[in-house]
Amino acid sequence: MATNKKTVIIGLDGVPFDMIKGFAQAGIMPHTTELMSGAIFKKMKSSLPEVSSVAWSSIITGENPGKHGIFGFTELVPHSYRIRFPNFSDLKMPPFWELTKETSVIINVPSTYPVRPMNGVHISGFISIEYEKSVYPPSLIPTLNSFGYRLDVDSRIAHKSMDLFIKDMDETHDARIRAYRYLWDNSDWRIFMLVFTGTDRLMHFLWDAYEDTNHKYHDFFLNYFRRIDSTIGEIASRLQDDDLLMMLSDHGFERLDKDIYLNRVLMEEGFLQFKHGQEISQENICYGTKAFVLDPARIYLNRKGKYPAGTVDETQAQDVLSQLERLFGSLQIDGKKVIRDIYRKQQIYSGPYLDDAPDLVLVGEKGFNLKANVKASQVADKGIFTGKHTYDDAFLLVKGVSDPGIIPDEPAVSQVKGIIERAIN
Repeated sequence: MATNKKTVIIGLDGVPFDMIKGFAQAGIMPHTTELMSGAIFKKMKSSLPEVSSVAWSSIITGENPGKHGIFGFTELVPHSYRIRFPNFSDLKMPPFWELTKETSVIINVPSTYPVRPMNGVHISGFISIEYEKSVYPPSLIPTLNSFGYRLDVDSRIAHKSMDLFIKDMDETHDARIRAYRYLWDNSDWRIFMLVFTGTDRLMHFLWDAYEDTNHKYHDFFLNYFRRIDSTIGEIASRLQDDDLLMMLSDHGFERLDKDIYLNRVLMEEGFLQFKHGQEISQENICYGTKAFVLDPARIYLNRKGKYPAGTVDETQAQDVLSQLERLFGSLQIDGKKVIRDIYRKQQIYSGPYLDDAPDLVLVGEKGFNLKANVKASQVADKGIFTGKHTYDDAFLLVKGVSDPGIIPDEPAVSQVKGIIERAIN
C-alpha cells in the first residue's frame, strides 16, 4: 500500500434499509445520520435464501452460493437424508482477508467457525461451538475471557424470560465493545470488520416492540440501536478522511404473521412420504417421495442416484418442478397468497457447485415465514418470533468510495467484496 489508508466494515445483521433510514431521520442514530450526509446510502438485495450463513458467505467471498458452496444453515450428508451443519471449512472460496497481505481484524462474522490461521485476528460469529476453535490467535482467549466475551446471545433465554434475555443482550454487547476497543488499539491492522448480530436476535423476538410504541420493550429496542450508533460514532471519529468506512446488513426484516411449514404442504399433497410405522423424520423419507424441503425454503427433488430412496429421474424432473411451482404458486392462508417468488436454481446460481443447490427456492409474501420442520402438525402456525427475514431491503452505506458499483439487478451482498478490494488495492 502506498498510504496508510484503512478499511473498516461494520455489519448490522438483519437491519432493513427503511429502519436505519427512519432511525437516522428521527434522531435515534445521530452519528449514522452524520455519516449519511457524506456517503452513498443504498437499499440492496440479500442472498437467496435470505439467511445469514448464505449472505455473509457471499459478502466475504464476493461469490454466489454456486461458487462458494453454502446454500443454508443445514445440508444433507451426501447420499443420505441426514442433516449436517456446514461451517467455515465448507466454504469453497477464500474470504477477502485471505487474499490480501494487509493485516486484518475480523470480529463476529457469522458462519466463519472454526477459525484458521490468518494474518491478523479472527473471532468467529454464530454458529460457533467451541471457544478454543473460535479465536485466532488462541493466545487472545485469556484477554477475551477477562472481558466476559461471548460468542453470541443465548437465545434460549428468551423462551423463558424476556427480561433475562435483554439483560443477556446487554452483557453480550458490552463485552463485544470491550473486545473491539482492545483490538483496535492493540493490533497493527489495515482492515477491521465488526459485526453486530444482536440486532438480528432483537428483531426476531421483539419486532412487535419496534412497531408498538406502548410495548414494554419499545424503549429498550430504540436504546439498543442508540448504543450501536454510539459505537459507530466512536469508530468514525477515529478514521481519517481518506479511509473507507462501510456499513451494511446481510438481509432485511419485517413483521412475522404466520410460520408456513412447507414440508407439511408436500405431505398433504402426496409429494413427501415416510417409512411406514416409523417416526416422521428427515432420515425416514421413503421411496415414492418426489420432493422435500430444507430450511428455510429450499426445495430438493428426491432424485434417483442422489438420495437413498430417490424416485425422480431426469425425464421426470421438469414435470415435477412444474407441479411444485403450481402448488406453491397457488398456496393461500386465510385468503392471502403465501409465496411471492419461486426461483429455479439455474436462475439464481452459477458455478461448480450448482448440482448441490436446491432445485427451487421460495420467497414468502409479506408476513409469511417459510420453514421446513417435517414434524409440524399443520401448515400454518405462530411461534415466539415476531419478526422474519426479508430479501430485498438490506442496506449499504459507503463513505470513502465515489462509486460502489453495485449492479441493481444482482444480489448486492455478493458485490460488496469488490468495494473492499478497490479500497485495499
